[in-house]
Amino acid sequence: MELKWTDSLEIAIALDDAHPDVDPLTVRFVDLAEWVQALEEFNDDPAHCGERILEAIQMAWIEERE
Repeated sequence: MELKWTDSLEIAIALDDAHPDVDPLTVRFVDLAEWVQALEEFNDDPAHCGERILEAIQMAWIEERE
């Protein structure tokens, strides 16, 4: 399955698996964007990413942790 920027929940789950010791509240958006693009399943244009997308991913990651 390929992940796109709009797949915030699936990306959050993958990030939680890849970075289990990281508090998602402490991740800077620059790092978050890099980590998303580093996911093996991720396949989307980096130019399609913006602050709202990163906020949605971060919020989904926080909710996944709860």
